[in-house]
Amino acid sequence: MRIIIPAFAAMLLWSACSFNKNDQKRLPIYGNREAVTKTLNGKTVTDTVYQTIPKFEYVNQYGKTITNKSLDGSIYVADFFFTSCPSICPIMHRNMLNVYNEFKNGGNVKILSYSIDPSHDSVAVLKTYADKLGIAGDTWWLLQGKKEETYKLAESYLVAVKEDKGAEGGYVHSGYFVLIDKQKRIRGTYNGTDEKEVSKLITDIKTLQADPEQSIVQ
Repeated sequence: MRIIIPAFAAMLLWSACSFNKNDQKRLPIYGNREAVTKTLNGKTVTDTVYQTIPKFEYVNQYGKTITNKSLDGSIYVADFFFTSCPSICPIMHRNMLNVYNEFKNGGNVKILSYSIDPSHDSVAVLKTYADKLGIAGDTWWLLQGKKEETYKLAESYLVAVKEDKGAEGGYVHSGYFVLIDKQKRIRGTYNGTDEKEVSKLITDIKTLQADPEQSIVQ
C-alpha cells in the first residue's frame, strides 16, 4: 500500500482564511459550492451552499449503529483504514491518538475511522483493534459497513480509496485526516502520517470550536 494524492483534489475550491469583526481566525471551507438565489421578505438574496457529507449508516466497534445524525452537534475528524494494513495505517492511528487524548474528555469532538475492508474488519476485530490502541468510550468510533458505500462516501470526504491486489496489503488509500464542522462541511485535510500536520489539526479543531458559527445548534 502507498500514500496517494486524493483523487478529488482537483475538486477543492479553497476559500481564504477570513476574520470576523473580532479578528477571530476562521478556517477555510473545502469542496464544491453553488450560489442559490431565493426571495426573502420580498427581496432577492443569494446564498452560498457548500458541499456537505451525505447520510450514512455504519456499525461501530461496540456493535452500535452510527449514522450522520450521531454527529449532530459535534465537530469530527474522519479517516479511512483497515486493521490488517501493513504500512501507513499504524502510523496514522498512533498520530490520531494525540487527537483522541486531547479531546476525549469533552468539547464535542469525535473521531470516525471507516474500514475499507469490512469482510475482514468485523465488529469483534474492530473492538480488538480499539483495545490495542487503548481507546474506549464514544470519542473514537471504528466503523464497518458495505464496501461499495464506503468507497462512494470517501469521495464526499475528497479522499481516494480502492482495492488493488497488487498493492501492499491489497488496498490503496490516502492517509489524510479530514476535519468536518457541525454543518457537515469539510474544513481541513491533514497528512495523518506527519506529526506536524496532526499538531496543526489539533490547533485547527480548537480554532473551529471558537468559531461563533459552531455554537449554532444543528
